[in-house]
Amino acid sequence: MTAPDYRGKARLAEQRPALSAVIIARDAARHIDACLASLAFVDEVVVVDSGSADDTRERARARGARVIEHAWLGFGPQKQLAVSEAAHDWVLCVDADERVSDALRASILATLAAPRAFVYAMPRCNRFMGRWLRHGEGYPDWSTRLFHRAHARWSDDVVHERVVSGEVVAKLSGDLLHDSAESLERYLEKQNRYTTLQAERLAAAGVRPGAIAIAVRPLARFLKMYVLRLGFLDGFPGFVHIAIGCWNTFTKNVKARALTGARAPTTVSSASSSSSELERR
Repeated sequence: MTAPDYRGKARLAEQRPALSAVIIARDAARHIDACLASLAFVDEVVVVDSGSADDTRERARARGARVIEHAWLGFGPQKQLAVSEAAHDWVLCVDADERVSDALRASILATLAAPRAFVYAMPRCNRFMGRWLRHGEGYPDWSTRLFHRAHARWSDDVVHERVVSGEVVAKLSGDLLHDSAESLERYLEKQNRYTTLQAERLAAAGVRPGAIAIAVRPLARFLKMYVLRLGFLDGFPGFVHIAIGCWNTFTKNVKARALTGARAPTTVSSASSSSSELERR
């Protein structure tokens, strides 16, 4: 296994700002090699590991990454910790089961050679049930991952975290490839955990979803993703992916209502505003 050279030789030739890639990981041994191989163009890779039982840390070190061990803080705080540990101000945030495509790499390098913004989003292409999804919720799954850390940061959300910034978000070309290769059973277990965390956040904010919202929101989501955004073109995997997303919307709100019990409901406008980010998958 040959470790990429993260010492900045390419950067000096291209006259671009230094770039750090940051990754949070746990038990990601089967993904980390491909992920790091796709990041050979950056000047530094930081991997924050939250207690892997496999050889994730060893594999990352063998490929030249700087590995930091830290207890799990939740998705947003853990990613922000990784950003703060980077040596350079420009950071590219990638998950261990993601890869930077050749087209995206070229777009990143060209952009950094003459930055037109401080924050950038990229299309993420998701592989689900063996198929790369190109419609519906699966694509383009715009994800803000490249930014100057003086102008943006990760939110404190423990799940469905997001990059927060007062800057205009520009767009890159080329796909960020997400291929978790997990079983459907494991995927559903993860979604169940996520909806519980979302529900707890809604309940903590005093949001008590009403019966109409619980019934209508999943249907509206299905219509938008399967029909308007052409999810039906992704075949059976596309249908299942969208159906699970709609079920998540339903269960999240049902769990939140159960947690709030007999509390007085928050107004519709307030509830909508408070939960807007939680409508994500």
